[in-house]
Amino acid sequence: MTNRDNQYYAGLVAEILKSSKECEWVEFKHNNADKDDIGGYLSALANSAALHGKVNGYLIWGIEDETHEILGTTFEPKEKKVGNEELENWLLQRLSPRIHFQFHTVEIDAKPIVLLEVPAACQHPVSFNNNKFVRVGTYKKKLKDFPEKEGELWRILDKKPFESLIALEKVDGPKVLELLDHQSYFELLQQPLPDGHKAILQMLEADRMIESCSAGGFNITNLGAILFAKKLDSFPKLKRKAVRVIRYKGTGRIETIKEQIGSKGYAAGFEGLIDYITTMLPSNELIGRAFRKDVPMFPELAIRELVANALIHQDFFVSGTEPKIELFDDRLEITNPGVSLVDTIRFLGSPPISISRNETLASFMRRIGVCEERGSGIEKVIFQTELYQLPAPLFETPNGFTKATLFAHLDFDVMDMADRVRACYLHCCLQYVNRNNMNNSTLRERFGLSPDKSSAISRIIAKTVEAGLIVNPNTSESRRHTFYLPFWSQSG
Repeated sequence: MTNRDNQYYAGLVAEILKSSKECEWVEFKHNNADKDDIGGYLSALANSAALHGKVNGYLIWGIEDETHEILGTTFEPKEKKVGNEELENWLLQRLSPRIHFQFHTVEIDAKPIVLLEVPAACQHPVSFNNNKFVRVGTYKKKLKDFPEKEGELWRILDKKPFESLIALEKVDGPKVLELLDHQSYFELLQQPLPDGHKAILQMLEADRMIESCSAGGFNITNLGAILFAKKLDSFPKLKRKAVRVIRYKGTGRIETIKEQIGSKGYAAGFEGLIDYITTMLPSNELIGRAFRKDVPMFPELAIRELVANALIHQDFFVSGTEPKIELFDDRLEITNPGVSLVDTIRFLGSPPISISRNETLASFMRRIGVCEERGSGIEKVIFQTELYQLPAPLFETPNGFTKATLFAHLDFDVMDMADRVRACYLHCCLQYVNRNNMNNSTLRERFGLSPDKSSAISRIIAKTVEAGLIVNPNTSESRRHTFYLPFWSQSG
């Protein structure tokens, strides 16, 4: 721990000690370091901190309970093991959800003090070994035995979005401007940089990037940190949300050519992220009606939209994982934590949902032009893949994640029927949202085929109808005038 960190945490302990007695989000110990007791307090303090609107709860060793006298402690969390397992990992494995707690050892009056910093519960009450605890006065109790507290906790958790939670508390004005890329904030909003720190901080506060702290200074919100952090590592709860970009050799994950983890907030670092991805793309020969040229393997606009969607619509409460972009010789996979709130089969053509997982974040990213509503963004992705003569993208939700895959060019003869059916369905959706209809001719042009391939296109259409993805709304018409609609166009 640096001297600066020691000063900060020593000051934090001193501030907590000013209270006349333990409160429901603070517990003092001398040397008692029973593993199960610590686990129970992790649950109780996380839940009680949420109940009382605190960013963190605290368990402090080396303090006498009644007098608050600084005694020092012999407890050394980094050295303590449960069997052959480190204490921190043992505790983490038994928490649900797994919260980012931290032990800090500081010196006060030349005496060792251990501070356990416990983040407030988010979305769900925290349990230890399948038991949820809460503080009642100065006692640790099972939450189920206090239904009024449990009900109040759920009401609080249900209405607390990720963006409004606190990433870092009690930060003075100059430090806020040191941690957040405020210059990018004004550039992206196409506004001049105000004169003076006070005006800058007022603008950041108006946009909920920061908020005034009752204890002095400012709290930096998750919204401000995830969008404009100069270094996400400066925010312990968010550093695992940095984007990971991996380039593999070949079509598998056996050999990594290059890997990089982003450091900036999503808004401040978005253009740099897209530039980094596109520089690693091989080229592809695009053959149009009247031209032939080399272009990147995947259209930049499609990459932009899919990366923006992954960042914005991820589930930030899924711990221990981050948005990931993986480039192979034959495809680009973009994966984010959390299952999409929209069925993947309706990504194109579904009305924009009024409440998304991270609506404030999404709204700001739309405001600065990074993304569009999900429907129009995916529409651009499908259009670009057709223009670049690529197989249709694939949208999946594997094991609690959402994944979008762009595929490198394949000749029609090499595509399997699944590729062709997916392309047929998405082409039909694209035609429909643009107030056109798909028929044999439009699909044949989508694949870049000559008129003598109409029978092959008819077989693809038949397979797509058989799969229930498209419908012929009027079977009495002649085949010459037959057109098709997405299956969902007929509902309601």
